Amino acid sequence: MGQAMPSYAGMPTWYAASANPAPQRPVLQGAHRATVCVIGAGFTGLSVALELAERGIDTIVLESERVGWGASGRNGGQLINGYSRGLDVLEARHGPAVARELGKVALEGAAIIRERVGKYGIACDLVDGGLGVALTAKQMRGLEEEAKVWAAHGHKTIAVLDREGLRAHVQSDRYVGGILDPLRGHFHPLNYLLGEAAAFEALGGRLFEHSQVLRVDEAGPRPRVTTAQGEVVADTLVVCGNAYLGKTMPRLSGQIMPVSSQIVTTEPLGDLAAQLLPSDACVEDANYILDYFRRTADGRLLYGGGIVYGGQDPASVEAKIRPGLVKTFPQLKDVKLDFAWSGTFAMTLSRMPQIGRLSPHVYYSHGDSGHGVTTTQLLGRLLAEAIGGQHARFDVFGNLPHLPFPGGQRLRALLSTLGSLWYTLRDRLGV
Repeated sequence: MGQAMPSYAGMPTWYAASANPAPQRPVLQGAHRATVCVIGAGFTGLSVALELAERGIDTIVLESERVGWGASGRNGGQLINGYSRGLDVLEARHGPAVARELGKVALEGAAIIRERVGKYGIACDLVDGGLGVALTAKQMRGLEEEAKVWAAHGHKTIAVLDREGLRAHVQSDRYVGGILDPLRGHFHPLNYLLGEAAAFEALGGRLFEHSQVLRVDEAGPRPRVTTAQGEVVADTLVVCGNAYLGKTMPRLSGQIMPVSSQIVTTEPLGDLAAQLLPSDACVEDANYILDYFRRTADGRLLYGGGIVYGGQDPASVEAKIRPGLVKTFPQLKDVKLDFAWSGTFAMTLSRMPQIGRLSPHVYYSHGDSGHGVTTTQLLGRLLAEAIGGQHARFDVFGNLPHLPFPGGQRLRALLSTLGSLWYTLRDRLGV
């Protein structure tokens, strides 16, 4: 893999250090006109932008930093199908008809990633296969039920593994069993985004970096977006800033809470990496505050977990993550960690993503709640469909309740932290 460009130096991640070469995009200067303007060059923004460019729609993307600078280029790189709440939970909340429609599209996000990797030749180390693993008998029953729910929605290839069957994939004594989903997988998310950006530009799209949006004017017949050095007037605006949108769109900020997650990567492990994860499947456990890990293409172990409500970084990422890593793989007790970083994602009260319209010409999408790698790809396609006049699939998500956090911005982190402490205690007690 190529060396990262200098402007990724402030992004202390293994992804930035192993990024494919990418050009510096220009800063927005002067007045511009477009059919669609997209705010944010992360997973959602580039997904909808590429969909629009493929349809021949003149599109501008504005990014406050660089492509993939936020959570989209910092996450665990795992393709986990579905949503942060299971289809059975969604059926209980919203009824069988809604759950059926959500189930129809639950696998589409990962399929879009594989489709684009092949179509545009994106070099992003894509590997098929992923595991959900259980630390207790109760969690194992939950995973078995998850496999049954997926089968009821047409996904029948998930295999249930006992402790011995799991050892073919994870050499750890920590787990009692798990499920293997061939439609999961893992990849280099930043390189995927850089490939999407290149494809978007090759189709005529315009992408501006270091162009933070300072103001959005929705009053006129066309939205007007202003940055420090320029402006864009568009027929339609799509807001995809997610946890990094800040105070640009106050009507959206109360619906989401920023949450930071932490990741480390070890030094290259040589043959040991393949011994620990023989099938190269990615792994996430079934705890409420879960751990997740996988091999990298250069033979490291990438290990993540831990969350901080409110989006603040912990005092030490290594201190937060290393204990879980060592519990899982005691033989890595003294391993050197070459990279340690945080990234911030947006969580909603329902833990379901929110897409909708603030006005007839302003769309938004945010709050994928930790399942954004695949969901954003799907929602980008649904946004493009809606902009083109096809609202049926968009409305499945748009009609879900979009609830503000109780207590407003001051209390949302405290209340969520108290809830997470309760569920963490349940995990530890195995109840």
